[in-house]
Amino acid sequence: MNEVRKNNYYLPNDRPPFGKMVLLGLQHVLTMFPATVLVALLVGFHINTVLLASGVATLVALILSKLKIGTFIPLYYGSSFSYIAAILAITKTQYGVLAPDELIRTAQAGIVCTGIINILVGLLIHYGGGKKLINKILPPVVTGSVACVIGFSLGFTALQNASGGAFGVTDNGAWWLAAFITLMATILFSVYLRGKGFIGMLPILLGAIVGYVVAIPLGLVDFTLITQSQFFMVPHVTLPSFTNDLSITAIASIAIMAIATIPESTAHLYQIGLYVDKLAERKNREKVGLSKFVGLNLVLDGVGDMINGLIGGAAGTNYGENNSLMVITQNYSGYSLICAAVIAIILSFSGILSGVVRSIPTAVTGGLSIYLFGVIGMQGIALMVEEKVDLFDPRNLAVGAVIFIVGVGGHIGYPNGLMPIPLLQSIFPDGWPAIATGALLGILLNLVFQTFKPSKSA
Repeated sequence: MNEVRKNNYYLPNDRPPFGKMVLLGLQHVLTMFPATVLVALLVGFHINTVLLASGVATLVALILSKLKIGTFIPLYYGSSFSYIAAILAITKTQYGVLAPDELIRTAQAGIVCTGIINILVGLLIHYGGGKKLINKILPPVVTGSVACVIGFSLGFTALQNASGGAFGVTDNGAWWLAAFITLMATILFSVYLRGKGFIGMLPILLGAIVGYVVAIPLGLVDFTLITQSQFFMVPHVTLPSFTNDLSITAIASIAIMAIATIPESTAHLYQIGLYVDKLAERKNREKVGLSKFVGLNLVLDGVGDMINGLIGGAAGTNYGENNSLMVITQNYSGYSLICAAVIAIILSFSGILSGVVRSIPTAVTGGLSIYLFGVIGMQGIALMVEEKVDLFDPRNLAVGAVIFIVGVGGHIGYPNGLMPIPLLQSIFPDGWPAIATGALLGILLNLVFQTFKPSKSA
């Protein structure tokens, strides 16, 4: 208890000594880095730009929370896997291949609108007491099913990357070997290093390192991507395009994925708020009560997505990985997170860093993706189990069934996940985005059941 009182652990408004603050900030960057950069590689966005947007979004959110409520909301904002499938439907690229600027700019339009949706929902909750309404529109059976679809629909993409099938590779024994070793190493790190301190927070990074080392003698690493990189480079900033033929499709397919990140973001706030108040109690200080600011948290999420959309970053949310790091280290200092944001911004100007990341073989990231995408799907199941969704209720079965079949079947079965439905072709010239269509159908079905409830005898 004396150690706690001597201020060795930090509440949101505590400022650690400068040296400690830098090291704590660097830990946050290492924690968010693997997932944030992997999203950029998967959807064809510029790595340095995504890092820049992540740092700026985090910095702005921290400053706004401090100005608004007098305390930092200690969260780090990075790229979300929930948006990968929807963004890929627009960029139509392969792992590690940069998408054309025009397609990135089109996807940015959807990301900006995702931010707007988050802000509107946040304001509704903050000023209108809309939390119950949101729970009715987006119950766990909808959000859980959508999370499952997002993860499982990307399964074929992960396998194609792992095997080289996305690049037409036929002699792919080396690819499968590198992918399998990466996958198993990542899983073993995740299971056996959990709770072992800071190193237990880096299973993805450690798995990638193992896979990278294995891939070198297999001839899968192209070191020229590093040696030919510039030491300093300005991030490639692009502006969103709302006039492209696919802009409406991008808005419809990407923005609606907020239904997956809104409950995720809210859960992260509750989680971190609980631990912050527990530490305050142990330090004999006033509880912060972060859970009161659900609406503001979603507004900040939206602001972060608008920043991403305006400069060319991938859509995101606050990171559970960084939350776990804070719980392990008992460091909830907003100043440490500001330091992390500044470090991420500085790194975004490093050409060498970009070269190192791009040199990671597709087989390695394919192995990582098999695990990561599967975990996204399993988290959707976990959400429904945790919320005690009754899957013997025909209403829940109907909602989940439609979301699953339309989302997974449509995304895997049709080119770029766009279903050839001959309706509203002026809005969806290339087809309806399968995951977004499945999600919307699930929401509509749920609203029908909410409005016209079956009789008790039924």
